[in-house]
Amino acid sequence: MAASIMPHLRVMLNSKRCTAINCMPGLLPNTKRLCSSSVNDFKESGKATKLSHGPSLKHFIDKHRRLAGSRGQDDYESKIESNSNLSQQVTTSKHMNAELEQSSVHPYIAKNAYGGHGRKVYFETYGCQMNVNDTEIVWSVLNAHGFAKTKNLKEADVVLLMTCSIREGAEKKIWNRVDALQALKRRKNPVKIGILGCMAERLKSQILEEKKSVDLVCGPDAYKDLPRLLSVTYTGQTAVNVLLSLEETYADVMPIRLSESSPSAFVSIMRGCDNMCSYCIVPFTRGRERSRPITSILDEVKQLRDQGIKEVTLLGQNVNSYRDLSEYSSADNPRPKSPTNLAKGFKTIYKTKLGGLRFADLLDHVSASCPDMRIRFTSPHPKDFPDEVLQLIKERANICKQIHIPAQSGSTAVLEAMRRGYSREAYLELIQHIKETIPGIKLSSDFIAGFCGETEEDHLQTLSMLDLVRYHCVFYFPYSLREKTHAHRRLKDDVPHDVKLRRHEEISVKCRGIFGELNAEAVGETQLVLIESDSKRSADQWAGRNDGNTKVIFNKASLPVGGDSSCSGNPSVGDYVAVHITESSSQTLKGEPLFMTSLQTFSEDMIHHNRDSHNTQVLNR
Repeated sequence: MAASIMPHLRVMLNSKRCTAINCMPGLLPNTKRLCSSSVNDFKESGKATKLSHGPSLKHFIDKHRRLAGSRGQDDYESKIESNSNLSQQVTTSKHMNAELEQSSVHPYIAKNAYGGHGRKVYFETYGCQMNVNDTEIVWSVLNAHGFAKTKNLKEADVVLLMTCSIREGAEKKIWNRVDALQALKRRKNPVKIGILGCMAERLKSQILEEKKSVDLVCGPDAYKDLPRLLSVTYTGQTAVNVLLSLEETYADVMPIRLSESSPSAFVSIMRGCDNMCSYCIVPFTRGRERSRPITSILDEVKQLRDQGIKEVTLLGQNVNSYRDLSEYSSADNPRPKSPTNLAKGFKTIYKTKLGGLRFADLLDHVSASCPDMRIRFTSPHPKDFPDEVLQLIKERANICKQIHIPAQSGSTAVLEAMRRGYSREAYLELIQHIKETIPGIKLSSDFIAGFCGETEEDHLQTLSMLDLVRYHCVFYFPYSLREKTHAHRRLKDDVPHDVKLRRHEEISVKCRGIFGELNAEAVGETQLVLIESDSKRSADQWAGRNDGNTKVIFNKASLPVGGDSSCSGNPSVGDYVAVHITESSSQTLKGEPLFMTSLQTFSEDMIHHNRDSHNTQVLNR
């Protein structure tokens, strides 16, 4: 038995401590444990006898025997041996996890040590909206265990950095920040520093070897384990859990919003990605796709509505590939075995998925349950825009007429190298179909400059795509090679850095020009704006966003309510205001506030206004 376990253990000795990492999955509940102790705990021969503050090897062997005996040795070992590459660190059995949660005992940590006892936690979040939502999940978990939150770094007992690995520049920021935080270790009561999220999963070994000030490393699927991991750090050890899961969605955790004054909130509906684009690290840091049950999402959205939230953004690494396979969907799904519908001309590298409630079903439920709440979603993949999704966006007033639809490149050759599953022609055909289905739709996108093998002709095709589509917003970056990806293994990063930067700047110049032209077209329109905050430039002005997600600035003033001049009030954060647009730039719009209203009322008024305008035009003919 010991022989079957030892390949999964690696012991590293240095002059200060011994570190045991990569404990075999299944022996501990969803955990890679990293225990440190003095080198004096080891024989002079250098062979480990027993960690003085941790479980012995016999502890692991006995637990392995109990698990194997309860399910059958052959079945258990075959599950472990079948793991490879991405799935190597993925837990695959709800039964296994539940059993471990019930039976696991950590004799080296007192159970009451899991509590925070009022210790103050300071959060810093880097990267995408998903990381913001993950930070809110982490805060919910820690709050339930008696931790407190602080916005003052000097007061902190624990500093947690929610990290991003999507590009090299994002990781450099974290490395520099960890170096800057080392000064906190010299305090009388040293601060515990933790690395969370994608960078924790991707670079766990490098973090532990190079950043001795880091006490805790926790991956995206292990946030529920944070109270225990923090308790381990207070025994003088370093704690690690970076196991990925095929099932964890945090559906049972209600996030606690960090920005309590904001009228907007993020709601995570799924995690992971199966697309395996050749440039992307997400499948390796976030794992495989899995979706939350619709019921849990609806519960969270309704609770946010009751708290006064006026806008929610549904989040996922591939948000529109949502597929609920819970008991709810299998009982009520009208098409339990129907295949996933892809947009015309698009394909995937994986087999067609069958059954489950889809993204259109989720949008239908969410928008119908909260008609006066704006609904957005990000980040989608172009392949997952069947007609039923587009029709819902068109018909429902509270689903914003704005779609983020990442292209990444305008060249078919580059798109093929990226393994995006579509050609330039298929993408442009989809864009045309979207514009015809939803008149006035506002589009945004992502582009990468200087991907492997990109030629000048490929780059010019990207610039021409920007001219053809005319996005209202674009996120663009020079290509950054990521380890583990298909591009890292199979392609050559052969575009010089200075060329990447030049192409990046040319995309920037092109986009700014288009943004300015499109925003100028909005002058003279009346738009519905959700007030988000004071304007950064003047306390006498409000800043908000319109349906197309463009920032709008307007003066503070007492306004009629619903267009009724006999009833007025002073709008505040979270109110909807009708604004007449008078000025524009490439980034913002400015206007004059007209009256306070609601989303539904404004939508109905606009329908009547458009109908009256149409009838007037017909009569004039």
